[in-house]
Amino acid sequence: MTEIKRWHPTARMNQMVAYNGLIFTAGQVAEENAGKSVAEQTAEILRTIDSLLAEAGSDKSRILSATIYLADIAGFAEMNNVWDAWVSPEAKPARATVEARLTGPEYAVEISVIAAGL
Repeated sequence: MTEIKRWHPTARMNQMVAYNGLIFTAGQVAEENAGKSVAEQTAEILRTIDSLLAEAGSDKSRILSATIYLADIAGFAEMNNVWDAWVSPEAKPARATVEARLTGPEYAVEISVIAAGL
């Protein structure tokens, strides 16, 4: 049986779970840049995703799918500017971006990914 591995538990969830060669992150929000611009929040979230994937022995070039939630879809281009500079050009994942009410007004962006392990 394949082991399930979990990282950074909170009262309700884990920040990351791996099973059968796949890595799933929880939706990540900007803590340090909460209330700041879409670009600043996106950059912080992507750094967090880099860090989480590294802990699991993977990296952004192995992301299979990303889901991006924007509090206001008007921030789509601003988020994409940061995303495009970050994503591996030769390994772009499948991606969905939706407008959604996030957990607090200070959050403009939330991102979760599914990646392959190494």
